[in-house]
Amino acid sequence: MTGGGPAADARLALHLLALAPVQLGGACLRGGGPLRDMLVEEFRALLDPDTPWRRLPPHIDDERLLGGIDVAASLAAGKAVRQTGLLVEAAGGIMAIPMAERAGEALAGRIAQSLDGNHRGPAVILFDDGASEDERPPASLLERVALHCDLTTAKTCEMPRSMPREAIAPEHVGPVDDEGLSALAGTAEALGVDSVRALLFAMAAARTHAAACGRRTVEADDLAAAARLVLGPRATQMPPQPEQAPPADKEAPDNDAREQASDQVEHTLEDIVLDAATSSIPADLLERLASGLMQSRARGGGGGRRTRSRLRGKPLGARPGLPRGGARLALVDTLRAAVPWQPIRRSDPAFADRSTIVVRKEDVRVRRFEERAAAVTIFCVDASGSAAMARLAEAKGAVERLLAQAYVKRTEVALIAFRGAGAEILLPPTRSLTRARRALAALPGGGGTPLASGISNACLLAEAEQAKGRTPFLVFLTDGSANVSRDGTGGRTRAREDADAAAKAIAAAGHSAILIDISPRPRPDAEQLAVSMRARYLPLPLADSGAIERAVLDAQSRIAA
Repeated sequence: MTGGGPAADARLALHLLALAPVQLGGACLRGGGPLRDMLVEEFRALLDPDTPWRRLPPHIDDERLLGGIDVAASLAAGKAVRQTGLLVEAAGGIMAIPMAERAGEALAGRIAQSLDGNHRGPAVILFDDGASEDERPPASLLERVALHCDLTTAKTCEMPRSMPREAIAPEHVGPVDDEGLSALAGTAEALGVDSVRALLFAMAAARTHAAACGRRTVEADDLAAAARLVLGPRATQMPPQPEQAPPADKEAPDNDAREQASDQVEHTLEDIVLDAATSSIPADLLERLASGLMQSRARGGGGGRRTRSRLRGKPLGARPGLPRGGARLALVDTLRAAVPWQPIRRSDPAFADRSTIVVRKEDVRVRRFEERAAAVTIFCVDASGSAAMARLAEAKGAVERLLAQAYVKRTEVALIAFRGAGAEILLPPTRSLTRARRALAALPGGGGTPLASGISNACLLAEAEQAKGRTPFLVFLTDGSANVSRDGTGGRTRAREDADAAAKAIAAAGHSAILIDISPRPRPDAEQLAVSMRARYLPLPLADSGAIERAVLDAQSRIAA
């Protein structure tokens, strides 16, 4: 049961999941299309006909998920009628979650809590249809499924034609011995997998693979398959290169020779498992890991901060409250809260009519929404001095690259340049790439460095955008040196004091910012300025537009999360 590519590995993973759904927790299938549908149909054919199979609606409420009062049935019967939750219906079976990348953290947390507390399952299959690495299922769900399969580059012709049928129950397979445990643990450490749950999943997958092959003991190929299916997709670093061992002394005693031979056997098993896990890492992921560009942007998305809203946005669960101040009444949730108390409340002679539903103040529920504010990235560029042209070229490239994502990321970009005696807003907040290119083409350079004026203008623009309900994010491209004070006069000492005061004003206002030091060598002035404004300091002496874009998006993702 060796793998022959992403499709073969996915087929093998689902075969193992059909044998041990509770032990493996589930699988994540990334990428859609006919291939995934064919694999799922084959997987369902492997299950027992009586195995429950439930599909999770994308916008399921808590009562349908966990169980609660069925409002319609309760109103018809005149008494509280409880409904069974979807998690209970799927216990001991499979629960499929379509569009798992769009599942909210609250829903994912409830499913994860149920899976942790119910040893009968259900196993979960996550259908990940995300178009990029930014769109992935919640980490709480990915952590609880053993098998991660990427079908975005898979081909149907890679799959073997048949699967072996000599499987036995995984419970009849002996535990993984100490040598196998050491090999799996060493592989997890080499790949940067620090989750104990992943290691336990790898042990369960090794035993299940042995059971699928009709063996009662775990062998090397079982460990290799487990590492390829469980540990490889979770890799966060490149495994270290093996060191060349010095040649053994031919005149060494027999005992030393036997010890060297024993060590070689142990290293050989771990190398086999590590090679199998490494082979399942996509080539592009290896490149990103090697270049150090792996960034966590899953929850950032380039948007602004999440805020609670009463009128619009992503629906959240209802909460107790009165429909005033713009809040909307959640009628169904109000009835659901009132129905269980009807037998007690109707015992009051004042409510003799059994067709009346007695609703009290504590039953009333109002709707909640979560709205993400629009983000505005404000570039404040040092356009002074002889090196201004190089810095402005970097800023122009970064602005254009960020504007290309403006419609998708719901962001706007503004540009402030400071030179000579003051600062100027060259580009008000906009999403228009044409307008931005015109402003960038006419961007001048040279003259003194009025750093304080540039910081003050950026702070004023950020406050104006924040008053409009947007989330400002400030990006300063400067070397931190100043020779023009706020009033336009010369003098480095006063110019430095004014710049520090303006930086502290940004910190007091609570604006998020990043300062990119673009001097040929990192300068203490720029770092101290970043400390004063409580901004992230990033020395990029050789910055280009791509490096600036990555730094800005990474910082935005940390803030939005």
